[in-house]
Amino acid sequence: MTRLPLIDVCPKRMEYGPCGGVGFDGSCEIDATHRCAFLHRLIVPWTGVDRAAVPPPSPRTAAAARTLAALDTRPWVVADLPARALSVSSIDTCAGILAGEVDAVLAGDAGSARVQFPPAYRAHLLQRQGLRVWTGLNMRDRNRVAIEGELAALAVEGVAGVHCVTGDHTRTGHRPDAAPVFDLDSTEAAALARAVGHVVSVAASPAAPPVDRRAARLREKSRAGADVCFVNHAGGAAPVRRFIEEAGDGIRFIPCVPVVVDHASADLLESFTTLVLPAGFLERLRGARDPRAEGISLAVEMAREMLAVPGVVGVNLSGGREGAEGSYAEALAEVARRLR
Repeated sequence: MTRLPLIDVCPKRMEYGPCGGVGFDGSCEIDATHRCAFLHRLIVPWTGVDRAAVPPPSPRTAAAARTLAALDTRPWVVADLPARALSVSSIDTCAGILAGEVDAVLAGDAGSARVQFPPAYRAHLLQRQGLRVWTGLNMRDRNRVAIEGELAALAVEGVAGVHCVTGDHTRTGHRPDAAPVFDLDSTEAAALARAVGHVVSVAASPAAPPVDRRAARLREKSRAGADVCFVNHAGGAAPVRRFIEEAGDGIRFIPCVPVVVDHASADLLESFTTLVLPAGFLERLRGARDPRAEGISLAVEMAREMLAVPGVVGVNLSGGREGAEGSYAEALAEVARRLR
């Protein structure tokens, strides 16, 4: 029986999978009744973007060269951008709070909102406020031509880095009526971003099946052009250390650190089925007299543990909740201040 190419059986049309959304039971994040198409297959080796030639890598942009030099000098504190989608005033407010406190903001999709400002325009809004921007670029909404256009615009804008993710499917979020694109996946996008001269980051989910092949998949992303790996919540510093040791040299690591400051955000974080938190993390927060103060202390504590792991060049303060954008930006800024 002839097997269909993976691009034809994965709902995201991925060639270099799996994505980070595989359920702990091996289910596809789009349809829990189906198992991930990559679950029992060997890691697909990087062979390039098949549908057209990728130009040889350009010299690094000036902004990319500065990022790499800084990361090799001292650890960075990168914060998620908790601003509302399509709100310039919210972006300005959050940027004003975070400017001067963090080394960069990771500006990607905002929660479940599927309609976003174009990445290059969002980067422009943030950088005019004095913030370095590490731009999230997803493949859900764009074909290759649109991706190449965004990468060119981001080079002109001078972003600190480009974070290439395959992205959530349109069936999740507030616009299930929108057709998904997924012309490329994150590995292929990493090659295109590196060809333009960007610092390229990708994500890894060490706790998501197939756990025994996550490090090997990251090595293929590195071969495609990734410089940095943002490590999704994996249960604390010890699992991150094991993952880095398994992945080996050749790529820098920025683990995610959860910033949870109230019971509502704790409930939201607990609803994400593909992440792992340290034992007792949420219980400690929920049992605190002052959950906000406890959440900030927990984030500082975990960040310091992460920064002590060899291979880690920074941390990503991860968190946010709709309706509490400014408050979350203040919490992220406070964690960053304590880490300095």
